[in-house]
Amino acid sequence: MRILFGILAIAIYSGITFYLGWNLRAWLLSIQQFRWPIVYWTFLFLISYGYFIGKLHPLLTPLTVLGSYWMFFLQYGLFLCIIANLIIKFSPLSTKMVGTGVVGLLVILLIAGTYFAYSPVVRNATIEINKSGEDMRIVMASDFHLGLLSGTGHLEKFVKLSNEQKPDLVLLPGDLVDDSPQRFINKGMGEVMKNLQATYGVYGVPGNHEYYGNEIPEFKQAMTESNVRILMDETILVDNRFYLTGREDLTNKNRLALNELQPENQELPWFVMNHTPMDLDEPANLGVDFHVSGHTHRGQMWPNHFITERIFELDYGHRQKEQMHALVSSGFGFWGPPTRIGSQSELWVIDVKFNE
Repeated sequence: MRILFGILAIAIYSGITFYLGWNLRAWLLSIQQFRWPIVYWTFLFLISYGYFIGKLHPLLTPLTVLGSYWMFFLQYGLFLCIIANLIIKFSPLSTKMVGTGVVGLLVILLIAGTYFAYSPVVRNATIEINKSGEDMRIVMASDFHLGLLSGTGHLEKFVKLSNEQKPDLVLLPGDLVDDSPQRFINKGMGEVMKNLQATYGVYGVPGNHEYYGNEIPEFKQAMTESNVRILMDETILVDNRFYLTGREDLTNKNRLALNELQPENQELPWFVMNHTPMDLDEPANLGVDFHVSGHTHRGQMWPNHFITERIFELDYGHRQKEQMHALVSSGFGFWGPPTRIGSQSELWVIDVKFNE
């Protein structure tokens, strides 16, 4: 059954690629720029599968880059080509005119999307917890996907922005690297991460992409050397002030239930990092005070957020559920194309006020 499903998926994907290629060919013909059809179609399909082909060998890495950008053109190109075909069919406008408009719009979207991906913003929230304690400031960011396209420069932006907030605690709830930690290690990103400053330290958890890379021990070691403590189904007491729990991602079917990680002392604040915000009822019922997640990217590219809104109870932003405050970030990085439309790379600054 899986083989049949795979064949069907490849057939549909190839069909969409052909449809986009056919439309691009029609526009190139209209401006008398279409040449070498065999080379054209070969190169087009090579790019369309480039993201996967490029992972076969380091020398094929440029195909991974082209394949990443192809995902952008796949989504918006398909949408715009359908509209363009209808306009050409039911209006007197020519293929040349409509096609030029589509290409121009795609270029504009690409420029805007690249800006929103590489220009992170700081978002603020203030939460009140009905427990005793000293007020504190937390910086939270997720989904860096550090690797090929989200690299050292992007990480440096995060470190600078985070340190400017003078946080007491930095939380990194998952997908810190893009599958494998090898580029993080080889590019010396750990030396950049070491510059993060926080009174009570920097903590993280693995996300689904760390599991996809199947290099969890290497990932954890690289983060430890970067002064980031990775919590995997662990609850720790930090400076006798609050409990912090880091959950393994639900990709790990053997992860512990949250009630097995519940601290005995319920009088102290309890913070939880869980990469995927699939279930907020469980932490709310167990008495978690602050729950942070990522994973959703807020869809990353419009209109994908309509899908994430249906999948997750909270796919973005802050919400209070009973006594628990939940916060889901769209991420500091990106997955696939280095573009964001309808979302922007971000970090959150949370000022925690204690009422007792």
